[in-house]
Amino acid sequence: MTLTKEKLIKRLAEATDKPIPLCADILDRMLIEMKQCLQAGEDILISGFGKFLIMEKPPRKGQNPQTRAPIDLGPKKNVIFRPSDKLRDYLNDE
Repeated sequence: MTLTKEKLIKRLAEATDKPIPLCADILDRMLIEMKQCLQAGEDILISGFGKFLIMEKPPRKGQNPQTRAPIDLGPKKNVIFRPSDKLRDYLNDE
């Protein structure tokens, strides 16, 4: 089972006795802030949960799978999540 954004908003509303539209606005704003921080190259640390990092991949050589022609692939940014020790222990019931 996957926790979707909609389900998360409903759970927040139930847990806080706040209206669903308010919880949706708060979650949306939080996600926008996180995206902007990552886009600016900043890491995001949520204590007790984990850290979101940007990893930059350098340019590299590739190959077109249909024609086998060599192609140059540009640099790329990926988001990596590293769970905190507390989250890891919680998931492993330690």
